Amino acid sequence: MTAATRSSIAGHQLDRGSAPLLFTLGLGVFAGAFDLSVLSPALPALGAAFGVGPRDLAWVFTLYLLANVVAIPIATKLADRYGRRPVYIGCVAVFAAGSVLAIAAPSFAVFLVARAIQAAGAGGIFPVATAALADRVPAERRGAALGLIAATWGLAAVIGPTLGGAITHFISWHWIFVFNVPLALVVIALARVHVPATAANLRGPLDVAGIVTLALGLLATMGLMTRLYAFAGPVNATLAWSMLAIGVAAFAAFALVERRAQQPVIPPDFFRDRQLAITYTLEILIGALEGALFFIPAALVAAQHLSYAAAGAVATLGAFCFVAVIPLSGRALDRVGSRAVLGAGTVLTAAGLTIFALGFRALAPSLIAMVVAGTGFGALLGAPTRYIVTNRIGPDQRASAVGLLSVFLIIGQIAGGSLGGGVAGSHGSVIDGYRIAYLVFAAIALLATLLTLGLASQRTERARAVRT
Repeated sequence: MTAATRSSIAGHQLDRGSAPLLFTLGLGVFAGAFDLSVLSPALPALGAAFGVGPRDLAWVFTLYLLANVVAIPIATKLADRYGRRPVYIGCVAVFAAGSVLAIAAPSFAVFLVARAIQAAGAGGIFPVATAALADRVPAERRGAALGLIAATWGLAAVIGPTLGGAITHFISWHWIFVFNVPLALVVIALARVHVPATAANLRGPLDVAGIVTLALGLLATMGLMTRLYAFAGPVNATLAWSMLAIGVAAFAAFALVERRAQQPVIPPDFFRDRQLAITYTLEILIGALEGALFFIPAALVAAQHLSYAAAGAVATLGAFCFVAVIPLSGRALDRVGSRAVLGAGTVLTAAGLTIFALGFRALAPSLIAMVVAGTGFGALLGAPTRYIVTNRIGPDQRASAVGLLSVFLIIGQIAGGSLGGGVAGSHGSVIDGYRIAYLVFAAIALLATLLTLGLASQRTERARAVRT
């Protein structure tokens, strides 16, 4: 970015040239996030249509996560090599193609293939959009821009379940995916005009061996984490140990390949940088904390005997709070830096989860907990960790570095969900189980608070951002 461009943006939150780019990228992120959240209330109708039960329906999300986490490093590496525009458009197009197949799927097996195709496209949308925005917006305004992008993701997570339930009830679950197609076409048309086509022009062969070994390692790891109970039986234990062995072997091979690769998928320097190492660890913990959100309605139903609708409304209060706070935390990043924002977010999240653990048997403390924890999550999700990475990494590796955040977030989400369910179900009393589970989540938030103390100060962060 030239000095003239930086000067033109400095006096405004976003200049006229950045606003269309922000809208284009935000619309794509909304499409990917909306697709995941809108499907939840349609699962019963989906199961009835294909004649499958809850165990098979779990693959709708499990397979999506598996395909997503494998696609992320591939899409982001291609974006660093060939430019943001063609890869971003390609990701949106693949996502739309998967949606068309999902609409017309004649069987559950074909529907699962469609979900995998959707995930392969959606996996690259958010990290490539973040890299494209960071290329265009200077460091002193980057937090606000990233906050707005993250807010569209949060908005989709809030309105998706409500709209998905209404569409399924009054029309058909097929119509959930119909809207993805025109939305994707609009995003592609806008991206052809507003997303920069400049590529980093990296030289050297594409690291195919690195991509393959990383994909195998991630696939085995995610498969193992989604089947943590598999060690219980002799047949399942064999499968679980096999996945563990494949994962270890694949990651070992990946480490060797990356040391020799001319343009590695994940440069080893990412983990030698203290700021980045702490950030990636924080992203895993943040993903694990998101697992706490999944069990809130069930805990309220068990403790207060609320209806599912009422329990969902209480959980939605927290979601509204974090969606409202996300853009504010983005602006705060530009003013006080990432260490202060992440520190405040982890403290508030720990406080909110503690309040919920001790008081979820009554409505008033549950509502207070949702407001406090929701505010904390708003300071954690979306912008802060991406702000750190985009300030720390230059344009030639930026998409790959941001994509790695998404990989770690998904790993943390699955770990958090498995941990919460395991702790909650390991006690004789369901209520005691949920109380202990949320105290564990609060402890994870406090651990994240301690990690934030190791992050660089705003002055150091800003000085490094100027150099990149």
